[in-house]
Amino acid sequence: MLDVSALPKVSRPLLRDEAYELIRHAIIDGSLPPGTPLRDADLADQLGLSRAPVRQALLRLAEDRLVVSKPQSYTRVAEFDAGDVRDAVRLVRALHELAVREALPRLGQREIAEMREANDRFREAVAEGDVGKAIEADDELHEIPVRACGNRAVAATLDRYTPLLRRLEYARFSSLPAHRSVTRHEELIDALESGDEKTAAQLTSTIWTDLEALLEDA
Repeated sequence: MLDVSALPKVSRPLLRDEAYELIRHAIIDGSLPPGTPLRDADLADQLGLSRAPVRQALLRLAEDRLVVSKPQSYTRVAEFDAGDVRDAVRLVRALHELAVREALPRLGQREIAEMREANDRFREAVAEGDVGKAIEADDELHEIPVRACGNRAVAATLDRYTPLLRRLEYARFSSLPAHRSVTRHEELIDALESGDEKTAAQLTSTIWTDLEALLEDA
């Protein structure tokens, strides 16, 4: 008889994670605007899931400060909080600087080429006014040093706090100096390729500091 004991069981946490990712993305890109009521029954029906994983996902999103909830009263998409975003910007900036410094000795021509390709996609998306594709390409570009540095704590923390920034970017993308970001990306990639750690770290700091300007309108 075939021994299947080594196969993992499909568990509820997988459904919870799927619900979490889907709802989180809808909050980040503005499909679910600030203040939108979140009823687990409605969300479960829309996602084709039971209510249990949706409830678990909402609890996790509340921990991420993307959802606010009062027991027996309401659950809704959180409003923009300038303090939360400012804290997130500073943390994300510091972690990306750390990632760049640690990744630099490990970056080869393949990673440099991937960053250039991502920046090309970013440039094209900006020119087309496609916010979703621009942010996706920007994420891919900055993910390469994070992945190369091999620090899982950095990656996990960025995954939790970057959405607070990306959400604001979706809402205020027209206020961002996106064309300037293309140039700064190019300069960052050149610095990494040449092994200039100091310049790469400074450029990384500048790129993420630019996001603080969005707080004026938040």
